[in-house]
Amino acid sequence: METINQETGEVTTKIKDTTANPAPLGLMGFGMTTVLLSLHNSGCFALGTMILSMGVFYGGLAQVIAGIMEWKKNNTFGTTAFTSYGLFWLSLVGLLVAPKIGLGDAPGNTAMAAYLFMWGLFTAVMFIGTLKLNRALQFVFFSLALLFFLFALGDITGSAVIKHIAGYEGIICGLSAIYTALAQVLNELYGRTIAPIGPVN
Repeated sequence: METINQETGEVTTKIKDTTANPAPLGLMGFGMTTVLLSLHNSGCFALGTMILSMGVFYGGLAQVIAGIMEWKKNNTFGTTAFTSYGLFWLSLVGLLVAPKIGLGDAPGNTAMAAYLFMWGLFTAVMFIGTLKLNRALQFVFFSLALLFFLFALGDITGSAVIKHIAGYEGIICGLSAIYTALAQVLNELYGRTIAPIGPVN
């Protein structure tokens, strides 16, 4: 749409953003992969190619794609979050698979604790950012920061109990991300609040 300044004669062109909201894709990729990995961590089944494939393709690539789409929409928070967590999943799969194929040694407990702690620290700062967003995202990021710190504590102490607790907490975290994603989809489709996600601060 073009507007003309009557005094200067300058023409201003405004471009309306008609692209889709990429956040549900990123949240679903994160949420579903987190739930499945957390079911493994809580003792429901062994780690296998199902989780690794989800980590590469849905938790990993889908979130990176969502992050790039958020960049196109000028959303710095969304770009940073989705791209970072997508690459987290890819790096995690790399940590699991690389030693199996002879590309370096598997990280020890201290190294994994440091890795998870740094992701927890990053997520805690991102949680502060969600205080300007809706309640649902605040819960997702708070529970995710807690999840990273629990896993770091589990690795540094070698406690299987803490890791199982983290597994159950991860299920809650992942389900909250799935809820937030599907709420956004349904609310947009129906043009009204079908599933509340809380007010935007």
